[in-house]
Amino acid sequence: MADRFPFARTLGLALVLGAAGLAPALAQQIEPPAKQKKLPEAPAKLPKVDRGKNLDFLFGALRAAPDEVSAKHVEARIWAIWLQTPSDTAALLMSRAKTAVDAKKIDVAIKLLDSVIKLRPDYIEAWNRRATLYYMQNDYRRSLADIQQVLIREPRHFGALAGLGMIMQEVGDEKRALDAYRKALAVNPHLEKIPDQVKALTEKVEGRDI
Repeated sequence: MADRFPFARTLGLALVLGAAGLAPALAQQIEPPAKQKKLPEAPAKLPKVDRGKNLDFLFGALRAAPDEVSAKHVEARIWAIWLQTPSDTAALLMSRAKTAVDAKKIDVAIKLLDSVIKLRPDYIEAWNRRATLYYMQNDYRRSLADIQQVLIREPRHFGALAGLGMIMQEVGDEKRALDAYRKALAVNPHLEKIPDQVKALTEKVEGRDI
């Protein structure tokens, strides 16, 4: 992210909801963990990207990348496109939201992201960042609702899919967690730690090694 939030270190956030109405249903299952968590963040340094770059081409290149170095380069270009702000006002609000997060003023950051979403509801990363902040507050219902909005707009958001897997694991829905992780890997086969999660969950859910 151009001015990135401190998301968790290994996966990424933005989830896919397999069926409408999943978020409200989950709200009844969840007992929030005591300690606060983070979700992953985008690369620290992002290359300049022409706004017209073709994401379809980049996702194809990501799947076909021959090694980790090549994959990380393509992944950074995808993030750079996602993170481009649609207006100067949105950029300013996003920057202020990051500053608020850095100061541990999460509620302030959420209000700033509310403003970005109201101004530009088509801007995926505002939804994604707010989803992450809700996750950090253990508010899974709202996090899932925002994640749904991310994936309506970009179903290939591998960070979201990985994040969905994390939440599904935490609420004990290992089948949906496995499905989310597999979808994330189908989009980006080079995600760190996700293959291990897939292997472990496959053994639990399906009773066999992958």
